Amino acid sequence: MNMENTFKREINSLDKIFDFISEFSIQNNLDESTVFTINLIIEELFTNMVKYHISNPHKVFISLAKNEDVLTIVLIDYDVEPFDLTKVQEYDRHKPLEARTPGKLGIHFIKKMMDNIEYDYKDRQSKITLTKYLRNE
Repeated sequence: MNMENTFKREINSLDKIFDFISEFSIQNNLDESTVFTINLIIEELFTNMVKYHISNPHKVFISLAKNEDVLTIVLIDYDVEPFDLTKVQEYDRHKPLEARTPGKLGIHFIKKMMDNIEYDYKDRQSKITLTKYLRNE
């Protein structure tokens, strides 16, 4: 089953996003661990879209799809500058705290939790496609 929707670019939209994820998860019989992962990934990406493009009036598109044992998450942000999270330098969690630069930890978690991440940018449209292979669902 596939679901898609658009959400206002504001932190208050997270409640509607979590409801959207919950409905998708129930319809697709996803386990708690998978639901936790989806919530964390989308919250991280969506809040970054809000934070870095706060004055952008366009809504953010989110699509969830499950095809057998493959979960696909798509987020599309409109009228934005490119930001390819697949090219963000790996977060070094072994550095002492005082030597670390702020940020990148959320992207680090996304990269560790998902099996594949693709980024596409065209005509000021940023598209992130994330894939997770579901096991023992």
